[in-house]
Amino acid sequence: MIPSSSPLIIVTPVYEDFEASSRLFKELQAEFGDDVFIVAVDDGSVRQPLDASGLDGAGVRGAVLKLRRNVGHQKAIAIGLGYVATHIGARQSVVVMDSDGEDVPGSIPQLLERLHSDQVDVVVARRRSRVETLRFKTFYAIYKRLFRIVTGRTISFGNFMAVKADGVRRLSAMPELSIHVASAVLASKLRIDTCPLDRGPRYAGQSKMNFVGLALHGFKGMMVFAEDVLVRVGIASAIVAILSVLGGITAVLLKAIGYSTPGWFSVALGILVLMFMQTGVLALMTLMLTGVVRSGTVTSELDYNDFIDEILVSKSAEPVTKVISS
Repeated sequence: MIPSSSPLIIVTPVYEDFEASSRLFKELQAEFGDDVFIVAVDDGSVRQPLDASGLDGAGVRGAVLKLRRNVGHQKAIAIGLGYVATHIGARQSVVVMDSDGEDVPGSIPQLLERLHSDQVDVVVARRRSRVETLRFKTFYAIYKRLFRIVTGRTISFGNFMAVKADGVRRLSAMPELSIHVASAVLASKLRIDTCPLDRGPRYAGQSKMNFVGLALHGFKGMMVFAEDVLVRVGIASAIVAILSVLGGITAVLLKAIGYSTPGWFSVALGILVLMFMQTGVLALMTLMLTGVVRSGTVTSELDYNDFIDEILVSKSAEPVTKVISS
């Protein structure tokens, strides 16, 4: 079990990053001492598997959840939150953060300070400055605007957040959490507050996320609101189809009164008919897909025990039952 004497629980996914995570554990110990309990989720690392030695070296209490295979960053967080949700006490808070140093441990007190409000369930970190390339910043700005257009919601935060115990239990019951953590928070209807924070540099190594992976991560965020996206696409297609019909009628009227130049009428009408057919078909497809998505929505929450191979506990932690696959 997670000791009730630790008011703060840190959930962090780790994949092939033993050096950076070990440094994070030391900084968390220096910042919070015995008030913190770390749940590190080893996402199927092979070259640099994580064990309890990183926690022991930092002298911090915690547990390492070793997964049977690599499941990805977002599902690893969902598994960690699922584990915490079954052990957390009413007065404990959870902070989700990356293990590479870009989420600065020194910023956690600012998140927790805002979390004390009775009107807040989750405090998310909005990046005030980013240590990123110009290309990344440009595409991220485009993504945020596209996300707002197709979902009707604004997303300006990632995984770095502080959550109350009730919020952790609510999130862990959402199947969307394993798809995209930030979008699941938006979909959870929890009361969200935003805390502007700077992003720090990596402790060691380079990011394992390439451009394709980032694009996939972004599209997964939209998948959480698949019904809203499909409805908006259908509405946009229907509007274009109606405008195409109106344009076609206008072209016929202009031809009838003799205002069209030679060849103009056939070209314009042909283009408008093609637009109508394509957008009309797209509108019908989105309606059909909306029904499929609604009927096929997964209602069961993620069972973290299905993915955990072993739980390794630091020497300074209170006894925790180990789970080892047979």
